[in-house]
Amino acid sequence: MVWEEPLARWKSTVSSDGRSPDAEIAVLIPCFNEAVTVSEVVTSFREALPDATVYVYDNNSSDETVSVAQAAGAVVRSEARQGKGWVVRRMFADIDADLYLLVDGDATYNAGDAQDMLQALQSKELDMVVAKRTPVTSAEAFRRGHVMGNKLFGWLLGVLFQLQLSDVFSGYRILTRRLVKSFPAQSSGFEIEAELTAHAAEVGAPVGEIESQYLRRPDGSDSKLRTIRDGFVILWSTVRFYRAMRPIRFFGFLSLLLAVAGFVVGSRVIADYVQTGLVPRVPSAILAAALIMIAGVSVVAGLVLDSVAMLRRENRILAYLDGFKWSGTAARDQS
Repeated sequence: MVWEEPLARWKSTVSSDGRSPDAEIAVLIPCFNEAVTVSEVVTSFREALPDATVYVYDNNSSDETVSVAQAAGAVVRSEARQGKGWVVRRMFADIDADLYLLVDGDATYNAGDAQDMLQALQSKELDMVVAKRTPVTSAEAFRRGHVMGNKLFGWLLGVLFQLQLSDVFSGYRILTRRLVKSFPAQSSGFEIEAELTAHAAEVGAPVGEIESQYLRRPDGSDSKLRTIRDGFVILWSTVRFYRAMRPIRFFGFLSLLLAVAGFVVGSRVIADYVQTGLVPRVPSAILAAALIMIAGVSVVAGLVLDSVAMLRRENRILAYLDGFKWSGTAARDQS
C-alpha cells in the first residue's frame, strides 16, 4: 500500500462543489433538552450533506429530544454523564469517520455553510475549520455578556497558545479524523471547544475559519450556557490547560511573582539590618525567606513538569501524525 495523507486522498475525490462521495462524513449533534430545535437541525444537515450520517447524542433530556431526533432521521445515542464535554468525548470515541462536523442542536448555526467549510478544509488542506459566528441580529442572537466573554477568552487563548482563531468557542466546526482521534479530551463542560482548539495548537495542526451566520434561538428554546458560572469554569480550565501544556512558563511566571513579593517584603528587613545590625521584623523576615524558597521550588517544579509535558506533547504529535488511517471507501479503493 502507498500511504498518503488523508486530505490528499480526499482532495482527489472532491468535486468542484465541495462534495466528497467517498469520504465518510459524520455530523455530530450533542443535545440536552432541544426538542424544539433538533428536528430542524437534523433535517437541514441531512439536506446540506446528503451523504453524511447524522448522529444525535442525548444528554439526559427530560423533553422529547430523543423521539423528535429519531423521527427526523438521525441516529440517536446517549451519554449519561452530564455536560457537553462528556458528550463530545463520547461521540469522538464512538464514531469512526473520515471527517467530523460538530454542531450544536439549538438551530443557531447555518447548515448551508457546511459545504463552504468542507471546501475550505479541502482547498487549504486544513485539519479544522471553525465557523466564525456573525450574528444576523446581534442584539438577539448574542447576549452582551457572551460577546464580551468570547472576545476576552479569545484574546487570552490567543496569547497563551498562539492561536489564530477569533471565535474559539464556536460550536460549529469540521475536523479531520487524525485531529479527532489524537485528541485526549478531559473537559466535561462548555470548555471543550477551548481544549480542542488548544490541542490543535499543541500538535501544530493547520486550522482556519470562515464567517457563518449566527441565528437567534427559536421561541421556546433556552440557552444552557450560564455566563458567570460557565465563564469562571472556562477561565479555570484555561489556566489548567496552560499549566499542563506550558508548565515552565506557568511556574516560571509564578516563581517570578513570588520572588518579587519576597524581595519587597524582605527589603525592609535588610534595610533595618544594614542600619542597626538587628532584625526587628522577624515575621517579615520569615515570610520573605519562605516566599523566596517557594519561588525556587516553583522553578524546579516547572523544569520537572516541562520534561513530562514534552513527552506528552511528543505522544500527542505522534498520535496526530499516525492518524493517516482512512476509514472511507477511498482508502479501500487505494489499498
